[in-house]
Amino acid sequence: MLRVAVLSVHTCPLAPLGGWETGGMNVYVRELSRGLGRLGVKTDVFTRRQDPDVPTVVEIGEHARVIHVDAGAPRHRDKYAVVDDLPELACNIQRYRNHAGARYDLIHSHYWLSGRLASLFKEHWRAPVVAMFHTLGALKNRVAVDSAELEQQIRVDIERRTMATADRIVAATEVDRNHMLEAYSANPRKIVVVPGGVNLDLFGPGDREAARQALGLGPGPTLLFVGRIQRLKGIDILIRAAADLRSDVGGLRVLVAGGTGDEPGRQRSEEARELHRLRALVDDLDLGGVVQFVGAVDQPDLPAYYRASDVTVMPSTYESFGLVAVESMACGTPVVASRVGGLATIIRDGENGALVPWRDPRLFADRIRPILLDPGYAAALRHGALETAEQFSWDAVAERTVSIYDTLLSRGVERVGSAD
Repeated sequence: MLRVAVLSVHTCPLAPLGGWETGGMNVYVRELSRGLGRLGVKTDVFTRRQDPDVPTVVEIGEHARVIHVDAGAPRHRDKYAVVDDLPELACNIQRYRNHAGARYDLIHSHYWLSGRLASLFKEHWRAPVVAMFHTLGALKNRVAVDSAELEQQIRVDIERRTMATADRIVAATEVDRNHMLEAYSANPRKIVVVPGGVNLDLFGPGDREAARQALGLGPGPTLLFVGRIQRLKGIDILIRAAADLRSDVGGLRVLVAGGTGDEPGRQRSEEARELHRLRALVDDLDLGGVVQFVGAVDQPDLPAYYRASDVTVMPSTYESFGLVAVESMACGTPVVASRVGGLATIIRDGENGALVPWRDPRLFADRIRPILLDPGYAAALRHGALETAEQFSWDAVAERTVSIYDTLLSRGVERVGSAD
């Protein structure tokens, strides 16, 4: 049986969504690991322990488990602080491997911090490496609106080195692939495009009024944002668009789902600062009765929010894929989004949602307005959204990922025999 070591160093795939450094990647690692397990691939996901009370080993599905490894204080730490924890983390992963007698045929790393460890283990374990980055530091720096959003050079350097040493690189979209080629001079022969997925058993269409009643919402038109409370997510654009819409869309409601605001360190300060800025904007625009900040929402509860909404709005400055868009579409809710990154490959303008070429609140309002006011147009977009989502199952993602593994291992890359 094929055995894979998955590295998700700085964030646990079981962590609650909506925090400063939790989001689509957490879902990706968790659901891909479960999908691999269903295909008979034994998957151990190594992550840094952030909770002293969590068990060391947590089963998350057939042949899939998360292994929490001690390194640094067992709490949330800024990703750049985790760089200092990498030597201890590497030693303790090796110690666990020796103690458990585990031998891995392949290493699959997620994010740049994991890539640093993957490069080390590749030689020590004599196992090929598949790397995925989810977001890219160089691209985030291009769209940063202030110095607080800039990524440090060490991240870009590690990304570049990982792309050079990895045997395969997974890009979520062709846009993501092109960014790697242009910004990092990656080897094009190494890059394979595999889109993200969506749990179609969890995310599916449902009765809108029933969903609104379950959430304690009234009958008015509803716009939804799902994601981290970060400036690059463009929540202020949505709020300003709502101010433009309220004069001709009676009973408008905007739900902002995401954020925690209760963890120490950088997450608390930066998230709290952005939340304060957004609340001040709501007050300035007299939208207190329109905009609701609902906080983080557990994934099992997210489908009700999508089903209760008329439109999901994604005014981001950068999205490598856009998992929220696929989840929304799977629930039959069209998406209005910035024409950036992976969003431009998922959303077909006028068919399953709308793409806005410039992050201007009035342009967003102009694309949202007809969906709220024209039932026929809205119904056509909902139909297109459902058709699109059917293409993104985690089983399909897992099958394509296993084909990458098989290709690497069948080409004679030296492998360490598994315990099976």
